[in-house]
Amino acid sequence: MSKIVKETQLELKKRIVNAVEKAMENGELPKAEIPEFIIEVPSNRENGDFSSNIAMAGARAFKNAPRKIAEAIQNNLELENTYFEKCEIAGPGFMNFYLGQSYYSAVVEDVLEKGEDYGKSDYGNGKRVLVEFVSANPTGPMHIGNARGGAIGDCLAAVLDQAGYYVEREFYVNDAGNQIEKFGLSLEVRYLQIYKDDVEMPEDAYHGADITAHAEAFAKEYGDKFVNASTEERRKALVEFALPKNIAGLEEDLLKYRIKYNHWFKESTLHNNGAVDEVINKLKEKGVTYEKEGALWFKASEFGNDKDIVLVRANGIPTYIVPDIAYHYNKLVTRKFDKAIDVLGADHHGYVPRMKAALTALGVDASRLDIVIMQMVRLVRGEETIKLSKRSGKAITLSTLLEEVPIDAARFFFNLREPNSHFDFDLDLAAEKSSENPVYYVQYAHARICSILKKAKEQGIDVENATSEQLALLVAPEEKELIRHLSMLTDEYISAAVAYDPAKITRYVIDLATLFHKFYNANRVIDENETLMRARLTLCKAVKQVIKNVLETLKISVPESM
Repeated sequence: MSKIVKETQLELKKRIVNAVEKAMENGELPKAEIPEFIIEVPSNRENGDFSSNIAMAGARAFKNAPRKIAEAIQNNLELENTYFEKCEIAGPGFMNFYLGQSYYSAVVEDVLEKGEDYGKSDYGNGKRVLVEFVSANPTGPMHIGNARGGAIGDCLAAVLDQAGYYVEREFYVNDAGNQIEKFGLSLEVRYLQIYKDDVEMPEDAYHGADITAHAEAFAKEYGDKFVNASTEERRKALVEFALPKNIAGLEEDLLKYRIKYNHWFKESTLHNNGAVDEVINKLKEKGVTYEKEGALWFKASEFGNDKDIVLVRANGIPTYIVPDIAYHYNKLVTRKFDKAIDVLGADHHGYVPRMKAALTALGVDASRLDIVIMQMVRLVRGEETIKLSKRSGKAITLSTLLEEVPIDAARFFFNLREPNSHFDFDLDLAAEKSSENPVYYVQYAHARICSILKKAKEQGIDVENATSEQLALLVAPEEKELIRHLSMLTDEYISAAVAYDPAKITRYVIDLATLFHKFYNANRVIDENETLMRARLTLCKAVKQVIKNVLETLKISVPESM
């Protein structure tokens, strides 16, 4: 929570404890140990700005009805020199506390004082977190699921950063294993087809146009040099030619999407540096493997998985799970990240218990690995499901999506729902310039404030920040509601970080835009009362700052005019 909110809650708790102690001293309450109690923000603001269950919690200790306990506390409660102006008792003994105007002034001042740092906290205590996301197969273009994963992963990393964690972003490049073998085979067939007529592409190979383009580019550079080479040499040359181009293409597309990684970690590294063999040997040493039918098995069922899993096939080749285990061991042990977060597709549900079982067997605290499971995306236009790009007539990839809709809309829309929910992405709505489009709606609120401030300056109006006394004039319900929402940003960042749900932040800023429009429509900002006008202009500046902070966190542009 923000410093002001935190200090306000702590001060209130202190005053309640003091009131209980005084009530015990003067005989209004029997002497007893003060029970644990909570202070919370009521869902219904009619029940105060904060409420406490102290009277309910103390019923047994003080051997009295909660209402009587609440009355005794109220009789001894001192709220002088706090942000609170009154306390009321409701129902059987709920204690509701109401903030005074000085609190609202302090929140606005806090926003403007902290500026771009408003909303940040030290909640995470600098713990090192590695967020791995997208990690698309480098053998082809990124699909629409990768587009959602990119937006969620990047914004999650940003939210964690705001909440006080040290965060790094990583792309895991699957440049080894079956998909690379299939990639090499597919390239080889297309290359040989340039020079021979009797070469057929297997059904399960990669048939994309990108494979043909790579083969043609390779032939242009090397001619028929590799036609009569060994299969191993030819495929190796083709993969070494094409794969870096694909990886560079992934990086380029992701940069267009405003995603920049700290690391591009290659799977081949784990094979080349012996990490894969090391993990196998460590599991053997732990006594958690056995041989069956020539294969090496991991006793995963002893560590929470539903069944044992094969580590090394009878042919001596490790299964795909082994480099994945080595990779997560590298994250948590070798590189010593406190937490590893993977953003994965819905088809990875079974992956989670397998990986946690392996880490546990290796002596690593599996709770240090968290998996965010992301559900599928459906592209729609109104009621119609869209599977093809209107430009290319092919399946929509990340690249073609960004040709169809603005990047701002893509990043914002993919974070409108929590990751574990199915999502309909409306292509028409994403491109629409109206209040129906949530990102446009938020951006418009910022631009509207810029316009108000510009208009004020043109009219010769002083737009310097109001004083605390002047801000005390912000007493309209819409003003108070707006300021309360401003005060919640820090908590929202923390909540989003804890839940691994950046959608909490998009919802927060949409609500902020709504509350601003509500305030603006109900109250004249440019007013004849100069003092009130200055206070409202200052409030506008605070709202503008918070919208800017949130949009920049999400890497969404912040227009000053629209």
